[in-house]
Amino acid sequence: MPPEDLGLNTSELRRYVQRVSDRWPVEHVLVGGARVDDARGALPQRERGPEWVVVLISSFFDGVPWLERVYQAGSLWDAAEMGAPADVHAYTPLEFERKRVTLRPVRDAAERGLDLFAAGRAPGD
Repeated sequence: MPPEDLGLNTSELRRYVQRVSDRWPVEHVLVGGARVDDARGALPQRERGPEWVVVLISSFFDGVPWLERVYQAGSLWDAAEMGAPADVHAYTPLEFERKRVTLRPVRDAAERGLDLFAAGRAPGD
């Protein structure tokens, strides 16, 4: 289901992807977390976890220290516009394959979140 059909702030999500892509071309952007689960009709009586989980996947992260990429990508998130901060993850494709097995928020974003590129929301759209 396209993000706009879920009532999510798609224009700000696109702007965020563009801000990140200005620094590193990204191959995939997965967005999950409690806000996406809410939009998809999850029960309110559950452990919410982070409101937003953003997983950025780019081959261009190779050679960039993990903490630096997460800090920079996280600083580009507009928490005021999106209503909450994001738990930002930034991985190379190889790192992502390992982390989706070992980190639940990453696995949940991959399984139940939105792939903004698959939904036709590549930067500049």
